[in-house]
Amino acid sequence: MGTSRVDWVDTAKGICIIFVVMMHSVLGVEAAAGKTGWMHAVVAFAAPFRMPDFFLISGLFLANVITRDWKLYLDRKVVHFAYFYVLWMTIQFAVKAPVFVGDMGVAGTLEFYLTSFIQPFGTLWFIYMLPVFFVVSKLAHDWRVPWQVMLAAGALLQMAPIHTDWLLIDEFASRFVFFYAGYIFAPQIFALAAWARERIGISLGYLLIWGIVNGGLVALGWSAKPGVALALGAAGAGAIILTSALLVKAARLDILRHCGENSIVIYLAFFFPMGVTRVILLKLGLLDIGTVSLIVTAVATVSPMVLFWLIRRTNKGWFLFRRPQWAYLNGTFGRKAQAQAAE
Repeated sequence: MGTSRVDWVDTAKGICIIFVVMMHSVLGVEAAAGKTGWMHAVVAFAAPFRMPDFFLISGLFLANVITRDWKLYLDRKVVHFAYFYVLWMTIQFAVKAPVFVGDMGVAGTLEFYLTSFIQPFGTLWFIYMLPVFFVVSKLAHDWRVPWQVMLAAGALLQMAPIHTDWLLIDEFASRFVFFYAGYIFAPQIFALAAWARERIGISLGYLLIWGIVNGGLVALGWSAKPGVALALGAAGAGAIILTSALLVKAARLDILRHCGENSIVIYLAFFFPMGVTRVILLKLGLLDIGTVSLIVTAVATVSPMVLFWLIRRTNKGWFLFRRPQWAYLNGTFGRKAQAQAAE
């Protein structure tokens, strides 16, 4: 497997990032309005597999880079994401500062900002966790820990009732198994996608059964139970892989692929258009909560790509989505072609 773009992987990432933006948009609208809308059911259906699949896909190409020397590895897989986390955390704080100061005062806001370096902040927790997963995986590789041990430990952590209120601990326990599974089972995952393209009928049958089971367990309130959550996360990740493989075979849904190619751009920048659109639509009061949620989701998804397009056209503002040279570890800039956006 190379690191060149793979159509179904980008499509899968596109589906996942839309579900992530949808979750934040819908729950934000509903919290502000004090009631739920018809989009709530979609968010609930996606909850068991939304983040598991995102992390699984993030681990797919790890085998290509895990043998790098530590300096280059840390630059690409830790410093890279740390730059974007600190930058966009600071941007979000600047935007929300008046609210924070009003609620906590200046000292409380400063303390909150500093705490965010060890307690992942808001919507940015995903890119905070990725470097942790990359480092743990490389340590296990270099120390020759059997993958079966790592996978079993990850599964046990996922099923354990770990709720410390520290995102770093709780999300590691809940998500690492999916990231590591993406790394370990990457050949089988790519084979599954190829299999689905050649067996459309069987794949659609699986997706139908999965949809009924997933939806039923969500409706019963069982989807978060130990063991069930792990199984639904794995099954849902498989369903997204099948769906993505079928979509790229049956139709050229470039919008999903484009969202996947720019998933980190969307993830970093969707918070501002989401908040602005939510406030405007709720103040107007012309639409039902579900429709407002849908519009907020669409605007929050598309706006970061518009911003990225403007940056490319004007060649200004690249620091928002591309690391400047000073943000590389000494001696690592230029050892490989510079990434055009977050890896």
